[in-house]
Amino acid sequence: MDSTGDDYRLRVVMLPWLAHGHASPFLELAKRLSRHDVFVHFCSTPANLVSMREQFDANAFPSIRLVELQLPALPGLPPDLHTTKHLPSHLMPTLKQAFDLAEPDFGLLLQALHPDLLIYDFLQPWAPLSAHRRNIPAIQFLTTAASSAAFFCHCIKRPTEEFPFPAMSLGVKENLEHIATMNRFANGMSDGERFLRCMDRSSGFIAIRTFREIEAKYIDYLSCVLDKEVVPVGPLVPDDDDDDDDDGSSGRDRLTVKDRETERSIMSWLGAKEKSSVVLATFGSEYFMCKEEMREVARGLELSGLSFIWVVRFPKDGILPTVAGDSSSWATALPSGFVERVVKGEGRGLVVEGWAPQRKILSHPGVGGFLTHCGWSSVVEAMKYGVPIIALPLQLDQPPNAKLVEELGVGMAVRKGKGVLGEFEGEEVAKGIRDVVVGEQGESVRRKARQMARVISRRDDEETKVLVEKMAALGEAAKRDGREVI
Repeated sequence: MDSTGDDYRLRVVMLPWLAHGHASPFLELAKRLSRHDVFVHFCSTPANLVSMREQFDANAFPSIRLVELQLPALPGLPPDLHTTKHLPSHLMPTLKQAFDLAEPDFGLLLQALHPDLLIYDFLQPWAPLSAHRRNIPAIQFLTTAASSAAFFCHCIKRPTEEFPFPAMSLGVKENLEHIATMNRFANGMSDGERFLRCMDRSSGFIAIRTFREIEAKYIDYLSCVLDKEVVPVGPLVPDDDDDDDDDGSSGRDRLTVKDRETERSIMSWLGAKEKSSVVLATFGSEYFMCKEEMREVARGLELSGLSFIWVVRFPKDGILPTVAGDSSSWATALPSGFVERVVKGEGRGLVVEGWAPQRKILSHPGVGGFLTHCGWSSVVEAMKYGVPIIALPLQLDQPPNAKLVEELGVGMAVRKGKGVLGEFEGEEVAKGIRDVVVGEQGESVRRKARQMARVISRRDDEETKVLVEKMAALGEAAKRDGREVI
């Protein structure tokens, strides 16, 4: 088959938002599609594609081609920050503006590649318009949970009505307050407006990263609110033999020397621990905890008395904000003596900066709990490996995700102060860890987490087949209509 994709059933361009938590499930979907005779042009910035190249073996997936999209130069935003990874929060509006300004170049890419279909993300309403002008069908792929997507759509479209699912509702007033925290403006458009426009412009249906066994009622309600079919495509956790931190050649050979050393050190340390005795604590690649939050997490890990692996991440400049808005070197963010006392002295903790093999750690029998921000990727990975969740949501869709975790019974939330994103204390973090990992209260959580792992392990590839059939129908309809000449 040739490299242009002419001999494949479908030729698709994918355009995820410039965040690792979005690009990774897009890439996993690309892998699934490639097994069904679909050729994928995976389009993103050079800065984002660096990590994508580390996540798959191009020889194993010849029908996936990485395509660079250059963003225009804007003050204060160098090319290495054309991704949300390590991006200081004050530059997020600038990144969105640069992404918007890339629309003409993206249109030229579509014109050159002549795909049968575009699959796009949630913050680029200009992308489906660019495709439609060329008579190319465009479908949105939501990398979020159906429950959180339904929650946000409800709050935006029906702001005075209570969300109809009590387990997920925060209350009308609290719902509006949470939506307000997400309605950040960039280039004259709020994130909420971008979100709705992207969904409205999806051709025929919307694909979403979930499955009916856990979110059937939310999938159906989202479809009702949008008046558009919502098609689940599964949890999209990479297969174990396709993991970028497995021992096989598929990913590990592309790790840097530093990453390999980090992996060996972590797995060696973890191998000496008893079954289900270790807590993994990590809070995603895009949220940088302030100084006060890091100190409370440290206190919680120490007070829990359990062994832990804590993955910490910092902005590009290494500067962490404080609650008051000042800045402080990250080196002073941990409590005085914490490393000497708990890591070096007691030897029951590891603090790892930057990268860690999250899926490999979660799959290890020594891990008994996951202290997480409840990003959707982290939630579905924990469910796949049967690891109970200690939920500590920090922003965006994480509070509703934490609510879903509790509703499914696979985790418990850390008690926080007033408000949806209230402050938390180390004592409550410690209590949440102990309750979930070793407490009587957490016995049902641990049991349901194991049951969920069995549910996911029995899943097949039926959802990808359904998606491909729906995509092919859209492509055939577009061909019958005839392409516009631009």
